[in-house]
Amino acid sequence: MDNHTDTSTDTTTDTTTTAQLPGPIRAFVAAHESRDADAALAVLSPGAVIADVGESFTGEDALRRFVSEAGAEFSYTDEITRVAQDGEIWVVSHHLEGDFPGGTADLDYRFALDGDRIGRLDIVLG
Repeated sequence: MDNHTDTSTDTTTDTTTTAQLPGPIRAFVAAHESRDADAALAVLSPGAVIADVGESFTGEDALRRFVSEAGAEFSYTDEITRVAQDGEIWVVSHHLEGDFPGGTADLDYRFALDGDRIGRLDIVLG
């Protein structure tokens, strides 16, 4: 008789598809890619914070500017390389290649939900 009980609480999933993401995060990823600030703001909580490699944005005007303008001065491709859940945080990893300084970048978008909206997004070097 096997008395082993699995007490693991590891909820990590790892894939490259966004289908497993909660709806608000899928919507934000699509809105950010198309620079649709209205769609992005619709899934952010009123007190949402976006931190992009150390620079923070809060409030509707700053968040709208971030979604519509961040990286707009460059041409680049953006490939999602990994989607994972780390406890309560959803991580969407991106690989960018383009005409920005350095030419390539790997970024992790770390999403924290606040109810049915995004409360925080931390964009960090991957």
